Amino acid sequence: MLNNEREMKRGKTWAVKFSLISFVVLLGYFGFLHMKIQESIHQQIPENADYLIILGARVKGSVPSLSLQYRIDKAAEYLSANKQTVVIVSGGKGPGEDISEAKAMQQGLIAQGIEEARIMMEDKSTTTHENIVFSKELIPDTAASGLIVSNDFHIYRAVEIAKKEGLDMKGVPAKTPKVSLLKSYTREYLAITKYYLTELIGR
Repeated sequence: MLNNEREMKRGKTWAVKFSLISFVVLLGYFGFLHMKIQESIHQQIPENADYLIILGARVKGSVPSLSLQYRIDKAAEYLSANKQTVVIVSGGKGPGEDISEAKAMQQGLIAQGIEEARIMMEDKSTTTHENIVFSKELIPDTAASGLIVSNDFHIYRAVEIAKKEGLDMKGVPAKTPKVSLLKSYTREYLAITKYYLTELIGR
């Protein structure tokens, strides 16, 4: 009886230790991911890039979500200051969307004074990987330097995917809506983890 109680106490002690160690490791891992994200959004943004790729986000009917609007605004700011840069708007049409994300971005840029002739549309993609792969087909042959526009939490993974596809790009980070900060970063930690595992298995 006494031995059984001792064994139970040892089991509980090891369970507590394992839980604490797991928590610390997980916390450290998420800290590492956050550091990588922060590094990617604090790089100097070069002027006069040959092209931008704006990654799509949710459209509510025909109205850009706040996350997407911030991307449009940031891209318009860059394009207004760099008149020779062209832009690829990338995003298909998902559930609850009356128009494609690409179309919403095109309309948003035109509304801010960006000439339609500078805008190329990629309206078939449904994932970040597809954003990059499908947009790559539209990059002008003479273009050498490119930038990715997305919300800050998304820049690191998008740039890593671009590198995998042979594109040496930097990010132009748009802010993330405060109301969705926690949700966006938590989902992105998981998405980066999935990307790492996919890369590891694929090697």
